[in-house]
Amino acid sequence: MSEHCNCGCEHHDHHMEEMSKYEQALALYDTNISDEEVAQKVARLIEDKVPENDTLEVKKFLMGSVELTTLKTTDSEESVLAFTERVNKFQDAYPALPHVATICVYPCFASIVSQSLEIEGVEVACVSGSFPSSQALLEVKVAETALALKDGATEIDMVMSVGKFLSGDYETVCDEIFELKALCGEKKLKCILETGLLPSASDIKKASILAMYAGADYIKTSTGKEKPAATPEAAYVMCQAIKEYYDKTGIQIGFKPAGGLNTVHDALVYYTIVKEILGEKWLTNQYLRLGTSRLANLLLSEVEGKEIKFF
Repeated sequence: MSEHCNCGCEHHDHHMEEMSKYEQALALYDTNISDEEVAQKVARLIEDKVPENDTLEVKKFLMGSVELTTLKTTDSEESVLAFTERVNKFQDAYPALPHVATICVYPCFASIVSQSLEIEGVEVACVSGSFPSSQALLEVKVAETALALKDGATEIDMVMSVGKFLSGDYETVCDEIFELKALCGEKKLKCILETGLLPSASDIKKASILAMYAGADYIKTSTGKEKPAATPEAAYVMCQAIKEYYDKTGIQIGFKPAGGLNTVHDALVYYTIVKEILGEKWLTNQYLRLGTSRLANLLLSEVEGKEIKFF
C-alpha cells in the first residue's frame, strides 16, 4: 500500500505505517470533494436525465425495489400481521406487477412477518443494533441482531455509530459493522450512514467507504427519524463511493435511499442517479432498494392511472 514520493526518499512509507489501516483504506479514495460541486452536478443530472426515466416501465421496476417499511411506536402484532397480509394479497390483486422487495420491521416482529409471509422472494428486513440512535453497547447490538436472525430476518439494517465516526474512532465504527456482518453470514447487512447528520459530502464519502470496507452489503442513507433524511446529493456521493469501491475491489455493493421518499419523482431521481453513476448492473432489486412507507401506493396509483391505497 505504500509508495515512494518523487524525491526518492522514503518518508512516504513511514507516513503510511503511522496511519491506521482505516486511514490507509480511506487514502485510496478521493474524499476531498466539494459540497457545492456535488450540488451543481446533481441539479444538472436531475434536469437532464430524470425526464427520460419518467416511464411506466421504470415505475413498475421501482415497485419491485420498494422495502415496505413500518417502524412506528404504535406498531403491534395485529398491525404488522395486517401489513404482511397486504403483501400476500398483492400478487393476486396485481399479477402483472412485481411484488415489493422487502418488508422492513422492528426485530420483535420478525417472527410474525416470517411466519405469515407467503410470497416467495420477499425478504424480511429488521432494523437492529439499537435503531435509530445506535447508542448501545456492542453486546446489546449483537444480541438484538442474533435474535432477529433467529426469528426469521433475512436482512439486517444497522445504523453506523455516527458519534464515534464524527469523533474519528473509525476502528470502533468498523469493528461493529464487521461483528454484525459476521453474525449475518450469507444474509445481507445494510449499514445506515444517517447522512443528514454528517457535516459534508467528504464525510459521507468516508462513511460510505468505511462501511463497505467493514463488510456491509448495502449502504443506506437514513433511518427516516432524523431531518434531513435521504437527499439526492447524499445519494450521488454514496453511489460514487460504491463505483470507486467496485472498480478497486470487484465487490458490488447495493444502495438504499430511505426516509423522505415522498413522491414518485423522488424515486425517479434516485433511480436516475444510480443509472447514471453505477449503470445497468445496479438496476435490479438486488442492488437498488427504496426504503419507504408511502411510496408503494403512489407508484401503484401512477402505474394504474388512478389513486389506489392498497398498502
